[in-house]
Amino acid sequence: MNLKIFCMTVKKLNVLEKLPSYIIPFGLGNFDYPENWLNEKKGKNICELNKFYGEASGMYWLWKNYLDKFQDEDWIGFCQYRRLWLNGLFEKKQKLNTSSLYSNLLKPNNEIFLSAESILLQPTIISNQNLKEQFEILYGKNVLDKCIDFVDEKNKDDFKKYLNGNKLSICNMFITKPKIFNSYCDDMFNWINKCFDYCAENNLLKEENMRLPVFMVERFTSFWFEKHTNVKYLSFA
Repeated sequence: MNLKIFCMTVKKLNVLEKLPSYIIPFGLGNFDYPENWLNEKKGKNICELNKFYGEASGMYWLWKNYLDKFQDEDWIGFCQYRRLWLNGLFEKKQKLNTSSLYSNLLKPNNEIFLSAESILLQPTIISNQNLKEQFEILYGKNVLDKCIDFVDEKNKDDFKKYLNGNKLSICNMFITKPKIFNSYCDDMFNWINKCFDYCAENNLLKEENMRLPVFMVERFTSFWFEKHTNVKYLSFA
């Protein structure tokens, strides 16, 4: 079993080079990064959309340029420069010092890989709102309603039901099998590209809503893996 977790970042941080070898720094956008880092500026890419797509532009690069490096039994995952996977579940968010962080990071021999098809972050429970209501409070009314219409028919009704709940695995952090990742990307990019076109045509991508597409992806990611795979959960620090 081979595990690769791509740590998405828009900053060159020395701490990322001190992580275990299976956690790979991945530079997003048009910034300069060390030569030994992966970045999305080479190969087939949408790095010019990073300011709208966030970490999803990096997922696109890996989908189009790197997926053939994996075997079926391998695992591909994602984290962020401010959020790293831990080796278990915790009641409270973990804020660790450097030494305790390294000892608590997710390890490839974690038994969770024996029973899961996908791993998500322990869900956040939204109080007094469902996910659709929360999105509208944060980013405005009607946008998500309109963009739901672009979801493919096999997922649309179930996604609507999911948004009426209050449980969300945040940040587009997940770990899964390569074939599952490929299916997820097919569905997700088919949808989010249409969402981007709609938001651009209606002049919605500005100020705090510049990243509307990736905010919608966050909801879709949590939904998609819950619907299509056997999910287990881990915490982050």
